[in-house]
Amino acid sequence: MLSSNAARQTLAIIRIFNGAAGLLVPEMLLSRLGVDTTKDRSATYPFRMFGIRTIIIGFELLLLTGQALRRAEKLAVLIHATDTVSAAVTTVRGDLPPKQGLLATAISGINTALAIVTWRGGTSAVTRQKFSHQGK
Repeated sequence: MLSSNAARQTLAIIRIFNGAAGLLVPEMLLSRLGVDTTKDRSATYPFRMFGIRTIIIGFELLLLTGQALRRAEKLAVLIHATDTVSAAVTTVRGDLPPKQGLLATAISGINTALAIVTWRGGTSAVTRQKFSHQGK
């Protein structure tokens, strides 16, 4: 089983990578969702807008400690569970082609699972802060 620390670091890396892709190459992500960006580029704006936010929350999981990290771990569950439900609803409504919708739902589900593992083991966030301040 994946440790909470490994899950947190994995989720952070996924967030940073996906956020950078959304910010820098949203057309690539959109094409993977079945959008022809030569005909419709309107979705590049929200991808870029959420890209920077995703990068920041990824770095939070790597850099924060103590109660601030614990809060970020709790919010990760809400963020990724909402993403998973959104992907599933979008798929059921037919807003995405079935293959891409199922893939988006699966990826979001994996992120949710990583967030839950991180959150359940999150008591280490407070412990890490206590140990890091003992030598000062």
